[in-house]
Amino acid sequence: MRKWIALGLAVLAAGLLIFLPDNDKPKTQYYHNQGNIFGTYYNIQYEATEDLHEQITAALKEVDNSLSMFNQNSVICKINRNEQVILDSLFLSMYQEAQSISAISGGAFDITVAPLVNAWGFGTKSKNHVETLPQDSLQHIIDSIRAYIGYQNLHINNGKLYKDDPRITLDASAIAKGYGCDIVANVLRAHGCKNLLVEIGGEVVLEGVNNKGDSWRVGIGKPKIDATGLEDSLQEIIASKKLCMATSGNYLQYYFVGDERRSHTIDPRLGRPVEHSLLSATVTASSCMRADALATACMVLGEQEALKMIERTTDAACYLIIADKDSLRVVKSSRWEY
Repeated sequence: MRKWIALGLAVLAAGLLIFLPDNDKPKTQYYHNQGNIFGTYYNIQYEATEDLHEQITAALKEVDNSLSMFNQNSVICKINRNEQVILDSLFLSMYQEAQSISAISGGAFDITVAPLVNAWGFGTKSKNHVETLPQDSLQHIIDSIRAYIGYQNLHINNGKLYKDDPRITLDASAIAKGYGCDIVANVLRAHGCKNLLVEIGGEVVLEGVNNKGDSWRVGIGKPKIDATGLEDSLQEIIASKKLCMATSGNYLQYYFVGDERRSHTIDPRLGRPVEHSLLSATVTASSCMRADALATACMVLGEQEALKMIERTTDAACYLIIADKDSLRVVKSSRWEY
């Protein structure tokens, strides 16, 4: 009898263990981390059992050490100084995607554009731009720089980067922020996060829902067609539960020559700032790194060629804002679903 009573108590105890709530299971909550990286700001929200800001900043530091134009010890800065350097996995991934987008865009996106960006006064090396020179001198300088611009002049062999001309320097600023978003999102996923929003300088990766259980909401800025550049308003708000999105625009970084505004977007093929009416290109793609590079390519190509490129790229869609006299016009690619 005692044996059967003991067995019954054991079974009852096991049942209680099954049906009683697990009070020791870590509870999740939404965290919000923010700070500075790549010369801009980041905003990160996620649901987790602990604050992961330390892990996030460590990952961002790795990207900075590889691709930052502002970090003189970064891999890309050492490459630009023609120093011997070991190419890390971050640089190699960026390089492969950059070369892919260069081919897709016919050279409209090109990480060898750095000397032209500097020459026109938008880079990290010079505050003076060539437009202060006489027209003949200006064209001569631009032509001399264009002689060694081109993604085809870069090659990787046995883990080393080779340049066809030592004057070639690289600028990853049009792809690094998007890549940083991807890297941080991967860190969060590795820690079990299913609900997350990562934003770096306007580039975004998001998944799941916000702290209210709703789809995440992100905005597309509304350009203003005058010298102030941007209204404090949004052109459109997007709600989504899975998104990689980047925006490139011509309305924030510029200078005037007389009455003409010079955009910071440089066409690597022509060696000059673009002069079309496309003000903003927002692109979604399979990764934020890819979206970032494609958005820049759109801004170089202009409305019609940008749409053609995006339609050929099966994992991408775009939302273009065009200056149409005194108003704004919006054009969406066929796969834009928001």
